[in-house]
Amino acid sequence: MKKPGLGRGLDALISDAYDDSKSKSQGAAVSEISIDQIEANPWQPRSNFDEESLNELAASISAVGIIQPLTLRKISDDKYQIIAGERRFRASKIAGLSTVPAYIRSADDESMLELALIENIQRFNLDPIEEALSYQRLIDECCLTQENLADRVGKKRSTIANYLRLLKLPAEIQAGLRERRISMGHARAIINVDDPNTQIMLFEQTVQYDYSVRKVEELVRVYNGEKEPDPVAPKPTRKPLAPEYDDLRQKLSHYFGTSVKFDRSDKGKGKITIPFASDDELERIMAILDKAK
Repeated sequence: MKKPGLGRGLDALISDAYDDSKSKSQGAAVSEISIDQIEANPWQPRSNFDEESLNELAASISAVGIIQPLTLRKISDDKYQIIAGERRFRASKIAGLSTVPAYIRSADDESMLELALIENIQRFNLDPIEEALSYQRLIDECCLTQENLADRVGKKRSTIANYLRLLKLPAEIQAGLRERRISMGHARAIINVDDPNTQIMLFEQTVQYDYSVRKVEELVRVYNGEKEPDPVAPKPTRKPLAPEYDDLRQKLSHYFGTSVKFDRSDKGKGKITIPFASDDELERIMAILDKAK
């Protein structure tokens, strides 16, 4: 029977990592620790802390105090390192507190990394790339499989896999995802196109024209040449294009942002077809043609 993941809370996850006797002897009491004695966790996966959100938390701490103690590990006689609660720690400094309540644990470096990553995934609204990076680090540095990881964080393995796929996107798109310029739904649609240059083109168009996720999915299907099969008409056989013409077709597809059709007979006759999925798409293509005049 699988152990429940995040539903048990962080303390249960921490107790899994250490001997029960240590947890009981070192984790039961809450101590008041000087803020000056606390340092951040070097394995902290979150790189961006929203200033407005921190100020709101600081105001709450000023009014009612810290509801949930931090979790620290002792690294020397007068120094502690954060296992869980860096956001509360930062807000406490803004609020002007001199001490904070904390549980004191013992943890080796690998456990520190795992606990910090899981704590962030559980407690904070990480952006999709930060969450994906957290999953990747748990896999790489804590020797977890996707199945093990899914069990630890209480999510489906397919969900973990979808986040990890985001890390294969070009850096420009990952940055756009972190900056909330596109959603994870947009990114999951774009990643179904293999060519990185086309992925970037779709990303830029999505931002420029404020495309919905459904619209991007339509564009991806058109670009990939996906069609509903005709159950009656036989599928016509087509002679493959010569490499130079296929290269031209690909260049036109990139230029117009859609899957351009290019037909040419042996006698040199043919046609170029520029498909569009909506009136908005047609207007975009017309704008490109106008600029080319």
